[in-house]
Amino acid sequence: MSGTVGVVGAGSWGTAIAAMLASRAPTALWARSPELASEINATGRNEGYLPGIGLPAGLRATHDPAVVADGATMLLVAVPSHGFREILARLAPHLTHEVAIVSLAKGIEAPSNRRMSEVVHEVLPGNPAGVLTGPNLAREIAEGQPAASVVALEDAGLARLAQGALHGPTYRVYTSTDVIGCEVAGAVKNVIALAAGMSDGLGFGENTRAALITRGLAELGRVGAALGGQLLTFGGLAGVGDMVATCTSPRSRNRSVGLAIGRGEPLASILSGMHMVAEGVRTAAPLVELARSVGVEMPIAEQVAAIVAGDTGPRDALEALMARAARAEWDEEMLRGLLSG
Repeated sequence: MSGTVGVVGAGSWGTAIAAMLASRAPTALWARSPELASEINATGRNEGYLPGIGLPAGLRATHDPAVVADGATMLLVAVPSHGFREILARLAPHLTHEVAIVSLAKGIEAPSNRRMSEVVHEVLPGNPAGVLTGPNLAREIAEGQPAASVVALEDAGLARLAQGALHGPTYRVYTSTDVIGCEVAGAVKNVIALAAGMSDGLGFGENTRAALITRGLAELGRVGAALGGQLLTFGGLAGVGDMVATCTSPRSRNRSVGLAIGRGEPLASILSGMHMVAEGVRTAAPLVELARSVGVEMPIAEQVAAIVAGDTGPRDALEALMARAARAEWDEEMLRGLLSG
């Protein structure tokens, strides 16, 4: 695509995607910390987030939002959902309406219950907004392991331009116009990954985890469709792909937090010892509120939100889920939507 692609956010995922881009063309990476930007430029590494990974010479870090925005056609914004609005406001004076903003965050803003593309439209009205999502464990991407993602923008042509910038020898990028579905999938899977981790922490096995993943996908389908997403999205990289990776990988932050909770560690202690953000912790409550606003029940997400709030514990939450009334597996509304689609 014409112009340049800038990356905003020098955590593990932002650094990994910037490094991949910089291996093909000069790339600017914005870091919140000026010390981190200096470290990346001086050493060619980001040891705090991707230890042991060498970064390409074409990657230059900056603390100046004007630098990362200069000449950019697209900005990939890899900051947590709770800081997303603030960062966009800092970028706003340096952007034209033509710059596409592609979110790499997988959460829902509290207390507004907004998806990241909705936050973009509020802060930067007129700028195209999209999302890059899928099974994207940052270190594996940085190591050059084969992976795939989906980039979604409402304008199919713009999605193809973003695909052209991101697609590479070890990173397959597919396109979609279903921004809503892709964003909802990314948020839901983090909450379900907390539940999967809790199950593992309680000592339960593969059957329990598989049941949580499968019923978590059902919750994703219900709320995603109610919010305007497409059911086929939830069976793709943004849905099933990301759900499986996040719920099973020892590198998954959300699963790791859930694992510690299941083993009895206090949530505050777990979070205070973390260098990175587990989006599912902050997203659970607004996700449940969002689902209720469209009349959708999400039993697993509701229990996770209650655990995060300190209102119940993992074992009691699991017992509550198992005590629910027996029912048909498929929701008739979802089945009709799948058959008609």
